[in-house]
Amino acid sequence: MAHSLFISDLHLCVENTQSTQVFLRFAQQRAPQAEALYILGDLFEYWAGDDDLDDPHHQQIIGALHTLSTNGTPVFIMHGNRDFLMAQQLATACGATLLADPTLLNLYGTPTLLTHGDLLCTDDIAYQTYRKQVQNVAWQQQFLAQPLAQRKAFIEQVRARSEREKKTKHSEIMDVNVEAVADMLRHYHYPRLIHGHTHRLNLHEHIVDGHPCQRWVLGDWYQSGNALRCDASGCHWIKL
Repeated sequence: MAHSLFISDLHLCVENTQSTQVFLRFAQQRAPQAEALYILGDLFEYWAGDDDLDDPHHQQIIGALHTLSTNGTPVFIMHGNRDFLMAQQLATACGATLLADPTLLNLYGTPTLLTHGDLLCTDDIAYQTYRKQVQNVAWQQQFLAQPLAQRKAFIEQVRARSEREKKTKHSEIMDVNVEAVADMLRHYHYPRLIHGHTHRLNLHEHIVDGHPCQRWVLGDWYQSGNALRCDASGCHWIKL
């Protein structure tokens, strides 16, 4: 049956060879069977700018996506909170299309809203302040004007600080806010919602203004891969 695949939060990096190998097998064996592949953010552990395309590890990932696209499976990539600096050079190298966050599509007759998911974590005030800063075009231009090595060093510092802060935050703060979810579903006329970011693989059933809405949360790839397969009959998980 014709179907599309959705993945998120792979956090691919040279240090995690297992995740990289799982992804390469997925791109070569499973993804070519799909009508389309949607990557909903955090494909990379971090992305310092499109002038880092020649990194050998990045070339592995880019090559796999380009081959997939060239062989007939369209690839769509959404920015995540770790790789928000991905731009057109990377998309072109991958043969992919960059998606706005959020994006609404008609998926086999079902309106389906795609988002990375961090927009919904409104209880984490500190993170939302940081997100607003780094999403600013002027900030990004100033940051990208710095040497690549300097940018990577800064990102490593931010990552380290983020990991320390996570240990002191309540887990509920780092999850989605139910009212934020309801507001987004209401704004887009009660679609099915697919997102990542929280790493909490699950299916949630919401009732918003009397409308039943499914919310599918994609898992991360730190230990093993996972994907959501959607077709005309609905969606189900695939473990990789």
